[in-house]
Amino acid sequence: MSVSNGKKKYRGYLTWTDDMDQALLDVLVEHHNNGDHTANGWKAHVYTKAVRNVRDKCNVDITKDHVMSRCKTFDKHCNVLGRILTHDGFEWDQDRNKLVIHNEDAWSRYIEKNKAAACYQHKVIKNWDAISLIFSRDHAATSEDVSAGAENGQEVAMKVAEDVRDRTPSSPSTSGPSSQYRPEAPMLNQSNKQSRVKRFKTKDALFCMSGDIKNSFQISMNSNETQEEPKSACPKEIFASLQVIPNLARDDLLRAYCILTDSDRKFECLMALPMDMRKDWLLMEIGKK
Repeated sequence: MSVSNGKKKYRGYLTWTDDMDQALLDVLVEHHNNGDHTANGWKAHVYTKAVRNVRDKCNVDITKDHVMSRCKTFDKHCNVLGRILTHDGFEWDQDRNKLVIHNEDAWSRYIEKNKAAACYQHKVIKNWDAISLIFSRDHAATSEDVSAGAENGQEVAMKVAEDVRDRTPSSPSTSGPSSQYRPEAPMLNQSNKQSRVKRFKTKDALFCMSGDIKNSFQISMNSNETQEEPKSACPKEIFASLQVIPNLARDDLLRAYCILTDSDRKFECLMALPMDMRKDWLLMEIGKK
């Protein structure tokens, strides 16, 4: 470490403070919402602005490599925690910035198969909303996820077969063969149970490959239901959202109103930001910053 122009200058390992994280994430959220976070990573100007913002706000002269390293850490947090939070029995405490475990047995089983997650039981991670917004992706399902999905699916298939068997009349109807109830599912004895499971795995291969087993199964169960088209934000809703932003000048409000009524995507981006960042983002959008 060296000192230049009164600023701490780091060339190697860097310990990030909460203020530095906040300065970095402010820039990343802004450019993520602007579409500067591509499949190949951040565009070059994002790193330049991130370095400058951390330097100016925290009096630390960092490099692009430091920013890239910190992004890898955020991405790891999002990957591991994102997988944990798809399982029942776990949730995120926004006030304490920690994982809440409601089912200790489920946690023990989970970390037995996912040892890298064990350290997140008591880890404090601030700015989770911003991190999950920026770095959440469709990570490939682990072998444990696929196995768990297959087991859950097998249980459901067997339960359906049992229900069908229980509803089967004890004797055929006297009205003739056409009125007899003939269940499609066979009796699940030891000899055909394995073949039943294999058929289920083949039919539901796409379901088992999903990264989020619980959500994918719900989608598959409701696949025949009519899906509603997403509704566009109405002008009244947009105007009301702009009115509650503190200290937003009248002419800036009107310019922002014109932009947001023309783009549902930009309105979604605005609403994803915390209230104290919305005015700055709007001013950048209308060209005042």
